Amino acid sequence: MQTPDQPVLRDIVLVGGGHSHVGVLKRFAMNPVPGVRLTLICRDTHTPYSGMLPGYVAGHYSYDDVHIDLSRLAEYAGARFYRDEVIGIDRTNKRILCRNRPNVPYDILSVNIGSSPRVGEVEGAEEHAVPVKPINGFNQRWLSLLSRIENHEGPMSVAVVGAGAGGVELTLAMQFRLRNELSQRGKDPDQLHFHLFDAANQILPTHNENVRSVFERKLSERGVKVHLGSPVSRVESGLLTSESGETLQVDEVLWVTRAGGPAWLEETGLALDEGRFIRVRDTLQSENDDSIFAAGDIANVINHPREKAGVFAVRQGPPLADNLKRLATGKDTRNFYPQKKWLALISTGDKYAVASRGDVEFHGRLVWRWKDWIDQRFMRKFSDLPAMEESTKLPDTAAAQSAEEASQAISAVAMRCGGCGAKVGSTVLSRALNELKPIERDDIIIGLHAPDDAAVLRVPPGKAVVHTVDFFRAFIDDPYVFGKVAANHSLGDVFAMGAEAQSATAVATVPYGIESKVEDVVYQMMSGAVEVLNEAGCALVGGHTGEGKELALGFAVNGLIDPEEVMSKGGLRAGDVLILTKPIGTGTLFAAHARLAAKGRWIDSALASMIQSNKLGADCLRRYGSRACTDVTGFGLLGHLVEMTRPSGVDAELNLSAIPVLPGAEETAAAGILSSLQPANIRLRRGIRDQEKWVNHPRYPLIFDPQTAGGLLASVAADEAEACVRELKALGYPHTAIIGRVLPQDESGPIEPISLKD
Repeated sequence: MQTPDQPVLRDIVLVGGGHSHVGVLKRFAMNPVPGVRLTLICRDTHTPYSGMLPGYVAGHYSYDDVHIDLSRLAEYAGARFYRDEVIGIDRTNKRILCRNRPNVPYDILSVNIGSSPRVGEVEGAEEHAVPVKPINGFNQRWLSLLSRIENHEGPMSVAVVGAGAGGVELTLAMQFRLRNELSQRGKDPDQLHFHLFDAANQILPTHNENVRSVFERKLSERGVKVHLGSPVSRVESGLLTSESGETLQVDEVLWVTRAGGPAWLEETGLALDEGRFIRVRDTLQSENDDSIFAAGDIANVINHPREKAGVFAVRQGPPLADNLKRLATGKDTRNFYPQKKWLALISTGDKYAVASRGDVEFHGRLVWRWKDWIDQRFMRKFSDLPAMEESTKLPDTAAAQSAEEASQAISAVAMRCGGCGAKVGSTVLSRALNELKPIERDDIIIGLHAPDDAAVLRVPPGKAVVHTVDFFRAFIDDPYVFGKVAANHSLGDVFAMGAEAQSATAVATVPYGIESKVEDVVYQMMSGAVEVLNEAGCALVGGHTGEGKELALGFAVNGLIDPEEVMSKGGLRAGDVLILTKPIGTGTLFAAHARLAAKGRWIDSALASMIQSNKLGADCLRRYGSRACTDVTGFGLLGHLVEMTRPSGVDAELNLSAIPVLPGAEETAAAGILSSLQPANIRLRRGIRDQEKWVNHPRYPLIFDPQTAGGLLASVAADEAEACVRELKALGYPHTAIIGRVLPQDESGPIEPISLKD
């Protein structure tokens, strides 16, 4: 994440990751506006490029070939990326309503969410048809459909409703792919039958006669039966009925027609057309709200109506970016005039395409190669991003007495990793928690419900108190998610001891800025934190914030425990097995994220792991008799295991191939992208026997990788281990694994406590 020195003065929020908004992000990256902050809110981290989706369906492209990584692009642009679904706009208070997070304030808003199927207008379509739009969720629907068709036995009929360019192109792409898949499985591809339906009397109604002729011939040659002139009126399980009374037995129905804006737009008060599309002027501003823009499919440019096509969304990106900048800096917005004629390129699934512009048409395999070149060039604009430059000047190390001293000096000022890999002794405490609703506990005598100079807690009879504290700077640009991770991380020590969390006091640093912006960051961050604390039964009893260059958060947490049931690091027993409840790799992944070298879905997986509480896992381990447990955090897996072997007086064996690893972590570690705390952790290699034998193993660097909100490392009796792992997986820790065993200390053998195996 980037930390600008300029305080935030204006917030531009982009809702949706459509073709226009990716253009806006790239344009702001190339020419940012001081004091203007971008925030992108989108359900999906990877957004598909519609022009290449038929090629993906046909099998010509991979998933990554046709998807733009929004997380990476936002990082490049210095924009915050909030992965969530927008469900409303409060225009009075200028706030965006999200499904799973606090409302997001905006000064200027732009909407580029595409369109959604209006399947509710046809009886049974919502239950029995697969909608193609919105395209950002299409991949999962397509993979499910592909699996059903591939595993189907006997004849199969597929109906596609909608014979515009999207429906025709998708029909031919699916047919090409599925016939190939069936042939490869030794099945008869001629058992697959495709039907194309439309209420219009001709296919491709917005294209010229020559284009229609080519596709009519292609559909006929490929055996696709076309049903025109009567709209589909009802969809049932296995049956499709048209208004004319025609019925067709079908196994699958795809819906590529009757798209419109989402229903929640009706509650916003924005001017909409009959399809729930936002009516915008030539400046792409809403007809009745100057602070709201719209582009792409969701926009109806009232003076220049055009069909819903990706080419227009792409072309709207630059003028949209320019007008957002102009409005944010107090300048007049400018009109945008779309072209009257445009190039349309439609493929037939088999690396053959048709091009048209106005009344001109030409087709062939060379046209497909041309289309492929255009599409690949477009995608490279958003994938070939330059590496992030480190702006900090490195120190002069001429006086260093050793290479290690020089390395430490450079590491001290270089671009540091976030999370636990960037623990620093920082300042300050918290502010303004009025809107939050932390839980109340009977054993909190004085807390936030009755604020005082300090909290006062009651310790029940027979209980001991567990104290812990953690604090680190933000490693992602979403304060809400960061708050959840920070709270979860801080609670980890309490749960690892086998304790119940009682209270937490927050310590936070927030970047300099105008009051409204600072307060929102605090609110977003503490909302996430309080959700986690409340779920853990832990009362937030106070806190304080101060200003600093970077966002940071930590908690001092108190817990309660029966002194006879403590799970400590010193409880390992020879013969036990070692269990790890979460995959490792957060350090290298977020180091890669800062360098634009991590895929967005890798970061999604890491964050999902980091916000998962260890509470249920610790309870389960205690039920299975574990007496030794720790949460894997800043010292990495090896460092924490060494910490356990020393007081326990035992050795341990780690099975490298059994260690669960987060998606992408092996790739980023292999590329040499490691946390800034990694060099300090690697010093513990002296605790490994024959470590030189393992340095080239792909998992070797990961055992030193510092974790943030990592899983639990615990020992369990060998005869209980399999049952314990099964229960942990059932409790929601699907990557839980037995990763090694505890060995008796070999007093006469090697002094290193850790041995590795593969």
